[in-house]
Amino acid sequence: MRLSLAAARAAVLVVCLPALLAFAAALTAFTALSASAQQPASPSAQTSSGTQGLSAETAGQVAAIAQKVLAQSGVPSASIGIVQNGKIVYTRAFGLARVAPALPAQASMAYPIGSISKQFTATAMLLLQQRGKLCLEDPVSKYFPELTASHQVRLIHLLTHTSGYQDYAPQDYTIPAWKLPGHPLRIVHAFAGKPLDFAPGTQWQYSNTNFVLAALIVQKVSGEPFARFLRDNVLKPAGLEGVLNLNTQQSRLQVTGYMRYALAPITPAALEAPGWYFGDADLAMTAGQLLQWDLTLINRSLLSPAGYQEMETPFFLANGRNSHYGLGVGVRQVDGRRVLEHSGEVGGFVAEDVVYPEDRAAIVVLTNQEASEAAGQIARQIAPLILPAKPAAAPASANPALATAQAFAPQLRKVLAGLQRGRIDRALFTADCNDYFDAAALGDYNSSLSPLGSLSAVTASAAELRGGMTFGLYRAVFSGGTTVLITVYLEPDGRIEQLLVVGAAGK
Repeated sequence: MRLSLAAARAAVLVVCLPALLAFAAALTAFTALSASAQQPASPSAQTSSGTQGLSAETAGQVAAIAQKVLAQSGVPSASIGIVQNGKIVYTRAFGLARVAPALPAQASMAYPIGSISKQFTATAMLLLQQRGKLCLEDPVSKYFPELTASHQVRLIHLLTHTSGYQDYAPQDYTIPAWKLPGHPLRIVHAFAGKPLDFAPGTQWQYSNTNFVLAALIVQKVSGEPFARFLRDNVLKPAGLEGVLNLNTQQSRLQVTGYMRYALAPITPAALEAPGWYFGDADLAMTAGQLLQWDLTLINRSLLSPAGYQEMETPFFLANGRNSHYGLGVGVRQVDGRRVLEHSGEVGGFVAEDVVYPEDRAAIVVLTNQEASEAAGQIARQIAPLILPAKPAAAPASANPALATAQAFAPQLRKVLAGLQRGRIDRALFTADCNDYFDAAALGDYNSSLSPLGSLSAVTASAAELRGGMTFGLYRAVFSGGTTVLITVYLEPDGRIEQLLVVGAAGK
């Protein structure tokens, strides 16, 4: 449902603090047991052998990367898969699927993939277009005329996050509303019934609301429940049997999701209640199954050539600017090669999926701690091992949201100083964020931040607009030498909707 901390927010390596060293030691002890005990989920998810498999040297390097990032970040586990030369050559899980009682992670275990589910929804809509049932140029008013500006918003705006409909789920923590059952149609009426954040096609802002509405349209056009249409027309033809739907099959997950307050030890996290997943983050699967999906993109085996061309072409805004986003998938040039990428996050889990179509390669990393960059870090470090080097791409253009984030840095410094003492000024926070900062959270922020010393500097390193708010990634340097990473969502009136310490960068 949430996007997770995007790759652009995370060019840093998270390291553990002393409070997590005991857990890291336990994690290392169980890594070998996890690797030896696992069994592949299906023939398509098996690790290949001989000349068709990953070389022993590269497999060893991948294992070393996974073990290092898990130990440094404190994230309990990672399930990793690799496609090379158009074949699945590696699936292996590391760490603990459950910390207590300890349960080693296995490659046969399904993890929620969060917003990576969006490309499955986009595929469903493209199939309906291919069959003449709808057209991506249709206005939303053809299906839901009661929504804001529905005659101006087109279906393609939904799938490219350019509709102007506000995101109902930008937060990287569980707000009170998500603990109660949700309803897709009510979500859409509430958030696509608001005034638009911008005119359709003029800006790109990530919004889960778009894909809930897209799934409702698929359901209306197909005449059957969205989950059934997706299963019979997308998942099964892709060879994905046994994929879990989080609205109805959460109890079948074997992996426990985790969270933590600031730098305190991890605790179990709760998935959002059923009804909050609908076309935007419905699915849970193994790394091997997600690789099997990636092969359908590489081989272009489900849609027509025109369908894949449309899916993988980035949307250009009204001012001519490239959004770097196609239909449910990011589209970029990285190190001189075309990359299809998406991350995903739901309560307790973060996933990363990167496809290199021309290289016929893909990397999947599934992890079980929310608001963590471990999945992205592992994927980025694996990429050079399986891809030939190419020239670096030109630097990205400046982000206008950064000025707002930078202006908030002095205020954030004061808030962090208060959290070191276990206190906050609740007038600065929204109701959701005040709920997050309960007595337990304040205690953990106090106990884990106060030993770091006084604050030396707080700076904004990245920013973007989302859900009618400004997102900022900050680096806070303490006198003891630790640099802490913080994510913040600011409402237009300046109140804080989210403030999470997501890790500590190296000294």
